[in-house]
Amino acid sequence: MKTLGIVGGIGPESTIEYYRFILDGYRRRAGDGRSPHIIIDSLDVNRAIALLDANDYAGVATYLGEAVDRLARAGADVALLAANTAHIVLDEVRQRASIPLISIVQAACDRARDLGLERLALLGTGFTMRARFYPDVFTRAGLELVTPTDTEQAHIHDKYIHELLRNAFLPDTRDALLAIIDRLRREDGIEGVVLAGTELPLLLRGAEPPGLPFLDTTMIHVDRAVDELLT
Repeated sequence: MKTLGIVGGIGPESTIEYYRFILDGYRRRAGDGRSPHIIIDSLDVNRAIALLDANDYAGVATYLGEAVDRLARAGADVALLAANTAHIVLDEVRQRASIPLISIVQAACDRARDLGLERLALLGTGFTMRARFYPDVFTRAGLELVTPTDTEQAHIHDKYIHELLRNAFLPDTRDALLAIIDRLRREDGIEGVVLAGTELPLLLRGAEPPGLPFLDTTMIHVDRAVDELLT
């Protein structure tokens, strides 16, 4: 049986979901009562955000890469970064890693193609919405991503950092994000929404407007991890 390593803690609440959903998905699909081998290295989300705020992407890559190294030494055969924003340095982390890393971005792109979606909104932290790591992957697949306005991005980022990462999931914040999504649907013709922050499903899961699918990147990443464990 393969051992999965998870770089977690960024943020903490979604790491709990990763663990629970991987267990549930593996048991359901394996069908023989077994549980997977999982190792979690939980990092300090505040340190990661401080490095990002300082534009110290080399520091972020080193911080995450050291975690992957620890997981490999502990016996992990494959690993994942349990956060979307962390994928801003995925290529750099992969270069130094001795084990494969499962990309949340590629998994989300594959799911969008499977659903026949071509134009999607991208919601996440400000780091994610401003960066190229999502658009680059989606563009290669012929898919288009639309981001909120600068003002909307600032609002989403503020709520993400000061509420969601602190386990505060408030109805007013949910309503504000749904209003942004509704505007993107009316004005930009989006066909779906990539919840490119693993805390966003905790706030928005089950709140999809009719006919507008939300791509829950936590669950999509989990499904890809279970695929890997079962091969």
